[in-house]
Amino acid sequence: MIKMVVAVWRKPGMSQEDFESRWFVDHGALVREYGPAMGFVRYIQSHKVASPAIDALAEGRGWGEPPDGLTEIWWESVDQMNIALGSLEGQAASKLLAEDEVHFIESTRITGFLSTEKVVFDFTGKTAPST
Repeated sequence: MIKMVVAVWRKPGMSQEDFESRWFVDHGALVREYGPAMGFVRYIQSHKVASPAIDALAEGRGWGEPPDGLTEIWWESVDQMNIALGSLEGQAASKLLAEDEVHFIESTRITGFLSTEKVVFDFTGKTAPST
């Protein structure tokens, strides 16, 4: 599996609540409909949660402004991603999603990258830590 992580910021003047609703409900429906044409096998939105503790941590470390959310888009493989995104159907679907995004995402700030996960530890009980 391979995934793309995308940082998104809402359009200026749009409330966080309106952004999240538009992104999750309306755009989410489009992704469910058109994502398969682009080869998506998993799509996750991470919505920002207000936290004074995290704000203080970030300020203390000199971090920049966080995005309003993150998207994770998963494909079976890089080859499958390339095939789907390169197809006429995938390109048409990508165009439709991009046309929708300009209504709620600040397009000059969006950024993303392809990634693999490297688990350092997992204490959630799903896997036992090694000793």
